[in-house]
Amino acid sequence: MKRALLYFTAALLLCFGSTNPTIAQNAKPAQVHEIKTRKKAPATDAESGATAQNPDTTVRKSRLQLGGYGEAVMQRMFYSDHPARYAYPEKYTDAKHGRFDLPHVVFFAGYDFGRGWKMAAEVEFEHGGTGSSYEIEMSEAGEYETEIEKGGEVVIEQFWIEKSFKQALNLRLGHVIVPIGLTNMHHMPTEFFSVLRPEEETALIPCTWHETGISFWGEANRWRYEAMFIAGLDAERFSNAGWVSDGAVSPYEFKIANTYAGAFRVDNSAIKGLRMGLSGYFGYSASNSLKHDRYTDLKGAVSIGAFDAVYDNHNILARTNILYGHLGDSEAISRINKRLPSASPSPRTDVASDAFSAYVEVGYDVLSFFPDRKIKNNRLYVYGHYGYYNTMLKTASANIPVKGWCEKQIFNAGLNYYPMKGLVIKGEYSFRKFFKPEGSTQTLYNNEPTLSLGIGYSGLLNL
Repeated sequence: MKRALLYFTAALLLCFGSTNPTIAQNAKPAQVHEIKTRKKAPATDAESGATAQNPDTTVRKSRLQLGGYGEAVMQRMFYSDHPARYAYPEKYTDAKHGRFDLPHVVFFAGYDFGRGWKMAAEVEFEHGGTGSSYEIEMSEAGEYETEIEKGGEVVIEQFWIEKSFKQALNLRLGHVIVPIGLTNMHHMPTEFFSVLRPEEETALIPCTWHETGISFWGEANRWRYEAMFIAGLDAERFSNAGWVSDGAVSPYEFKIANTYAGAFRVDNSAIKGLRMGLSGYFGYSASNSLKHDRYTDLKGAVSIGAFDAVYDNHNILARTNILYGHLGDSEAISRINKRLPSASPSPRTDVASDAFSAYVEVGYDVLSFFPDRKIKNNRLYVYGHYGYYNTMLKTASANIPVKGWCEKQIFNAGLNYYPMKGLVIKGEYSFRKFFKPEGSTQTLYNNEPTLSLGIGYSGLLNL
């Protein structure tokens, strides 16, 4: 891990070390599907919309927004996808497999009622959605049978009503994005280089993380803040491979909220081309399962802190995210979860007390070498990505064995072509590398290379 941290620190310094801190711009950080405030028009007549300067001119105000984002992916993995590939790596040395997928297809609608009141809703189809059908089973005397025809999910990712008092103070009520880390805040396919969302974040925390609650946010003087009150995570869903990443998903028809949590985010964009963000989360998790009496006298406090930054200037686009998390009572939670019945939604594994991830990616627009090209607004980024994560960085005691396959390095290189704003075509070669045990000359596990191709879009339409 020390070697990985040294690599990461060096890459980070190369990426951001040349930024001039004395240059500033009036740029706002990107936001997650916030209905944009309309520019203030000249005073108008309330009935006709005619301006005071020109009574014959009608100012049309756009109240409805439609939009969304989506991605389609093809991958060829040059390693085994067998569940036992880490337990018996010698049996799966030459395997390979492939996939087509629609990771996320999202439709968004927002409406500005006026007087500071807005609403928005977002429906997400993950992995192509889900479906079932009836059929008559001929081998069983013509009985009706329900068949699952399609795996995947259909999820309400956002649904909220907002009251804007002023630019620096907005109240949002409903189902909202929890903006912890870089990808939760900027999760559209045009906002990251890799074909899939960076696994350094998705392997540790929910992504996209959305909860029902209350949010306050605002902007002032190149700063943006957000603070929210939401339900806590569910300790029953924690695992060694995903730490707390499945803790926000409820397998029931409702979200258990026996205990609560708070989250915050602060962004600054005072330096030209650079946006920096700090985010954090704290909440209890042990009582947020349906049969919470199993976790009597436990709190399961989850603490997460993250720093992220994006630099976009001089034809360079660079991103980084550093995340650290701690889980209290992890030994007791591990012991209880492993004893849960097989029908439980729990993975029934140990869970670490601490987890860590970090990555940096840098791309350069090579079309900038051709300033006289016919099409001016297209871009072609050649990029590299290095990341490290460990979902079992620390365990509470020797009774919880550390799994070596939970510690990984990620090497990616590829192309992102933007023919126009909102559209991207991606190609990538990625290499997931495992660490060698101390005193050993080779890793215990087979490295995992992948070739990926993808397309994506994102955009809003004002009506």
